[in-house]
Amino acid sequence: MEKQPDYELMERLKAGDSAAFDTFFVKYYQMLCLNAYWFLRNEAEAQDLVQTFFVDIWDKKLYLNLNGDVKGYLHQSVKNRCLNHLRKQKLTKEQQEGFSLLQDITDRPPENSPDYTRQLNTTLDEMARQKRAAIHLVYIQGKRYQEAADEMGISLNSFKTHLKRGLKLLRHAIIQK
Repeated sequence: MEKQPDYELMERLKAGDSAAFDTFFVKYYQMLCLNAYWFLRNEAEAQDLVQTFFVDIWDKKLYLNLNGDVKGYLHQSVKNRCLNHLRKQKLTKEQQEGFSLLQDITDRPPENSPDYTRQLNTTLDEMARQKRAAIHLVYIQGKRYQEAADEMGISLNSFKTHLKRGLKLLRHAIIQK
């Protein structure tokens, strides 16, 4: 197979030639997997991320906006996706740790406070419905903020406000005991 310049591949793709996409995929897949592995340090995650990237290029017709030599664009896009993936993993880990801490607190009340769990449950019960729902969706059901906001039918910023205020009430209840 003759090496075809990127600008020719892009022109063929824009003309609707699906074989050009296959050539494009074969040309860049391995290189982008190596690039993703450098960030993620997990071969399976790197391959999944790059495959998803190529699916997005095809499904969302991102190739229509590409011109000439696309190597730089591909590298930067994969890098950004890797960084977003790592950020999401970190956020998920922090949420799980926060929930575990909350579980530990409610499961093991301090020795000097026998009604500690009751106080936390009372605080949750007395909390406004949306604050309680925000805490439940994120820390118990493990939903992302946007998913939880959509489920509650409110904007992302409103959701964040309810969650922040709910957590503040819980912290206050913990500190008072």
